Amino acid sequence: MTTKNISQTSHASNAVYGLGLIGAAVYYIQMATSFWAGVIGFIKALLWPAFIIYEVLRYLEL
Repeated sequence: MTTKNISQTSHASNAVYGLGLIGAAVYYIQMATSFWAGVIGFIKALLWPAFIIYEVLRYLEL
């Protein structure tokens, strides 16, 4: 006998992350003054949620 696990999830968080990624990449690349600054900016764009959590925790002094 086999059972199926059916789960319904919302993909809204993926959309928010994707839009944030695009927006952050555009921002950081526009602010770059050299090619390597653009590369670092793209890496920052990938990691922007970590920066937000870090700043929130720093603000809350946890």
